[in-house]
Amino acid sequence: MKIYTGSGDRGKTSLFSGERVSKSDPLVEAYGDVDELNSILGGLAASLPPEEGELVEEIQQIQSVLMHIGARLAVTPGSPVSAELEEITEEHSKGLESAIDRMDESLPTLKDFVLPGGHISAAWAHVARAVCRRAERHVVRLPTTQTASEDSEQLRNVVVYLNRLSDYLFVVARLCNQIHGLSDTPWKK
Repeated sequence: MKIYTGSGDRGKTSLFSGERVSKSDPLVEAYGDVDELNSILGGLAASLPPEEGELVEEIQQIQSVLMHIGARLAVTPGSPVSAELEEITEEHSKGLESAIDRMDESLPTLKDFVLPGGHISAAWAHVARAVCRRAERHVVRLPTTQTASEDSEQLRNVVVYLNRLSDYLFVVARLCNQIHGLSDTPWKK
């Protein structure tokens, strides 16, 4: 199988459901952000020390959910393909909330806004958080164009998941600094 096909050379791409759309289509923008986020999470996981295997595994599970979200965003509303995709549920978001609570217990109480940065792993987590917020904004724009109620419900669940994921990534950034013996850098106004 060839990696390059040339079929996108005129600014069009194929959705997972088969339709050809502009590469500037809102669906493509949204799943492109999710793909970028997934790639950054790979960088974050790669930057963690070997003894943080459980955190790496948790991040890889999130990457898997993001693959499902990307597939869901790459179909047109009401497409029969939608029924074949894994659903994004409230349980996905609840899992992130549990992870946030677990990590937050070991962190010092947050009293100030913090600047993104610190250890390289924390910096990756902050970049991922910002891209996650962008993906969320792009997905939020989609429901107004959706026609099938099942698709609209799934998009609402995706928005909630991305919102929780950005919170999760903020806490992961703080945890990464703690793992490496660094303090968060407070924002000095």
